[in-house]
Parts: sequence; C-alpha cells; structure tokens
Amino acid sequence: MPQPTPGARPAPGAQPAPGVQSASGARPAPRPQAPRPAPPARTPQSASTARPTPPARPAPLPPPTAWDDAHPRPLALGSAPLPEYGTGSLADLLPTLAAGMAVPGMTAAIPELIPADRNCVFLIDGLGWEQLKAHPEEAPFMTSLLAASRGGTGRPITAGYPATTATSLASVGTGLPPGAHGLPGYTVRNPDTGELMNQLRWQPWTPPGPWQPYPTVFELAHRAGVHAAQVTSPAFANTPLTKVALSGGSFHGRLSGEERMDVAAEQLAAADRSLVYTYYAEVDGAGHRFGVDSDTWRGQLMYVDRLVQRLAEQLPARSALYVTADHGMVDIPFDEDHRIDFDEDWELKAGVALLGGEGRARHVYAVPGAADDVLTCWREVLGEQFWVASRDEAIEAGWFGPAVDERVYHRIGDVVAAARDDVLLIASEREPRESAMVGNHGSMTPAEQLVPLLEVRS
Repeated sequence: MPQPTPGARPAPGAQPAPGVQSASGARPAPRPQAPRPAPPARTPQSASTARPTPPARPAPLPPPTAWDDAHPRPLALGSAPLPEYGTGSLADLLPTLAAGMAVPGMTAAIPELIPADRNCVFLIDGLGWEQLKAHPEEAPFMTSLLAASRGGTGRPITAGYPATTATSLASVGTGLPPGAHGLPGYTVRNPDTGELMNQLRWQPWTPPGPWQPYPTVFELAHRAGVHAAQVTSPAFANTPLTKVALSGGSFHGRLSGEERMDVAAEQLAAADRSLVYTYYAEVDGAGHRFGVDSDTWRGQLMYVDRLVQRLAEQLPARSALYVTADHGMVDIPFDEDHRIDFDEDWELKAGVALLGGEGRARHVYAVPGAADDVLTCWREVLGEQFWVASRDEAIEAGWFGPAVDERVYHRIGDVVAAARDDVLLIASEREPRESAMVGNHGSMTPAEQLVPLLEVRS
C-alpha cells in the first residue's frame, strides 16, 4: 500500500513573554493572554516516503539554565527546558552512528561521538541520568562510565517530549523527533476515527505503515550493506510498535538478559560493519509498580548493571557500546496535593471531549468550539505546576521537534500540559491502572528528560 509522506509544519520558535506567578497557594487569577497567533501554514503533502530534510534548528538553550531545579521563573512557556533536538537527543543517536558507518542520508548530529565499525545500543527502559547518578553502589560498573558519557564530555542526552516509551523508541529507531515520526504521546487521538489510540499497546489496532511511514535507521543501514540486528524479548517480534520503530535487519528473540547480551555480542561480530540494538524493560516496570526509591527497583538496577558489564566484556574489535534509556522517572506521593484527579474535577472536565497522554504529559482534546475556554481554564487551575500550551504554542516552542508533519498535527491535543512540579494529573475512572502507579514520567524535568549515553569501546 502506498504510504504518503506528509509535509511539515514549521516551528519558528517564537515564545511568549513570561507571565506572573501567584505567590499564594490559591489558584491564580487568569493571566492576561497575548493575542493567539495564527496556526502555522500547512505545507502540501508529498507522495514520497523519503526521510524529511530537517529545517534550520534554533540555537540550544544554555545548559546551566535549561535544567534549573530551583525553578526561579514563572511557568511561561519559554521556561520549559527543551530537548536537545538536532544536537543531543535520542533521535540523533542512531543517525550519528550510521553516518560513521557511511550509511547514505545519515548525519552525525552528536559531534562528540567517534565513528566505529561496529555499534551496539543497549536501551534500559526507565533508567534516567539522575537515577543512575543517585545509586553508585547499586550500579558500580555504569557509574564508572559516567565520566565518559557522551563522548567523554560527562554529559547526558535528552529523551525528547514526551519522555515516554512509545515516543522515545520511535525516536531512537527512526532517527526522527516526535513531530515527524508521529508518536507524540502515550495515548493520542486518531484524527481519522476520533478515538484515543494507545501507541505503546497499539490499541485500537491501526495500520502501522500510514501511521509512521518513514523507514527506520536499521532499514536504511541494512540497505547500505550494514549488518543490522535487534536482540530483545520474543514477545516484541511482530508488534506494530516494533514494525514502525525498530524493524530492519534480523530479529533475535531471547528471554533472559544474559542471553541477550551474549547474542548481541555475537551479532556485533557477524560482519565488518554492524548495528545492533538490545533492550531491557524491567527497570521501568519496577519503577512504575514500586517506585525508584524501592528495594525492588534497586535490585533491578543491580541486575542490569551486571548485564552491561557482561556485554562490555564481550565486545569484538572495533566496537562501540552505547548504554542509554528512553526516559527517567519520578515517584509521586499518594495524596490530593500531588495527585489531581481529572475525573473528579468539574473545572478541568468542562469542554473536554477526550483526555490523552499520561499523568505528567497530557493531551487534551476539546469539544468543537471550546479549545480556547479549555486552555484558559487549565492555565488557571494548573498553571503554577504545569506548563500549559495550546497545540500551536507547543509546536512553535519546539516541544515536539523543529517541525510537525501534517498528518501528526491533529494527533497533538488542543491543549498540551507538561508537569513541572512533583504532581500527577490522574484519571481514576478512565485510567485506573495508570493512576495507581508509584513511578511516573513524561514531562520535561531533568529527572524524566535526561538519559545517559555511556560508552565502552574496544
């Protein structure tokens, strides 16, 4: 079936002036709103499925202020710390490695990485940079690699927004930011059906090709004669998410972590040029169920640290191993000050047709004609704890990357809300399982957004 590649909506990067934050604990009065900008002009759709040419990228925010834990500024949209799209995000990793192996069309976007003939990416689901740094005793081997992170700079990279598994895996595998690959959240509205679509579980089922039409980096590498392989759980062999995000080359399903490390090393050695991906999920699972402050989570971290060392000790010659993650995680207390229940808040529900995303990164879809009122209400209710933006404001600010494809535009909420504080917007009736999780992620805070890029070379 032909898969049209949509055009892109530009994100010029204009940001509103900072507002004034209330000094009391009461809900602030509505802030004066500047005139809403006209939506970015739509570009015509193309019949090609070629990868998009990235537009000129805005200058990155200065690192010292971009990740300021003290939050000295009010929640103006310009104060949201943007992912390092184009210079140091998950979407830039595989293109950088593939460019070093002479794969056509790939660009070395992370300049600190030195090319290698054989490259392996080990993605540990849920292991953020801040969580790793906080647990040196549980992860002695990975801790020993922190100084060499990101090509010896000792710095992390960023996940991309939202910092959630489906979005991040698609960014890794396609080498594209969320606005291009089109998986911009945990659940998003399908504009063709009007239903919420869970992009992690792929429910309800949606044809994968039209949803994400771009080739993966693995496919492009395979076409260029590079040996490409994925080594992960057998359960992921034929899932739609694997198809749209990680397909290409050979798939090797292995149940145990030790088997995956051994097979990944074998696949690296299988050719003069190799690109191998392997994955471990249970750090994330332990964090969701028990929190990143739990003994269970620490036990998983100890186990995966041994896996990383096992793989590192088997690297064939001329190899580079990169250990990274799809997002970090924060524990949210179980009380009404930290967990706001959408299903019990009549103000937040007014005018809302669908609630998408997840507790720290919400997509809000308004009933027709109510988008402006919903935006105003959400800013009044949540504006001191969440960055709250209209769809066009979030796009223009660059939350989803430097541009958003036409087919992706209406998947993004009419209102987008990203948590800054240790707070969660749950939906106890609509999302009972997600609302009961201890550890959560999705937003642009350092604990969620920053991920390691540890390096071992042979």
